[in-house]
Amino acid sequence: MSHGARVIRTGVSSGGPAAPPPVTVASSSAGSDVELMDGGYFRSCAGMLKVAQMISLLIGFISVNNSPWTDYSAYSFFQIVTMCDLVMILFFYIMHIFRVYRKLTCVSWPLAEFLHYLIGTILLLIGSIVAAAKSYNITGLVAGATFGFLATILCVISMWSSYKVSCITQSTSK
Repeated sequence: MSHGARVIRTGVSSGGPAAPPPVTVASSSAGSDVELMDGGYFRSCAGMLKVAQMISLLIGFISVNNSPWTDYSAYSFFQIVTMCDLVMILFFYIMHIFRVYRKLTCVSWPLAEFLHYLIGTILLLIGSIVAAAKSYNITGLVAGATFGFLATILCVISMWSSYKVSCITQSTSK
């Protein structure tokens, strides 16, 4: 049972005879709407990258939270940025797993995810630089800043891959 509009491309020009529509494509796409969760997203590169980002952000947050602070403003900013990024990445991860983007078509999800990564990566880079500069060789703070830098690199990779995918999708769909 189909719940949304589908575009089926036949590859036939307006002047030529119409070819029969491919039955296998229509049946496989109709069967994927019935499933509640996208099991393939767990094993995809984007899904594993999001899990790695969440783990590195959580380790960075816990490392800073359990260390003695020397500068309250620097580390509270780092903690706020890591938790906000973690919550937003978890939100997009759940959105992809449960295919919410198919039901809420009024939002440009690739653009929203790209903007999240852009803003979150810049704030995370600033927080990691400040945390590293104010760590004073306290191991927990250095570890938190290191995992902040690791999460920043992973966010840049996600941002690049989501931009690349959205550009390829837009250019081939015309």
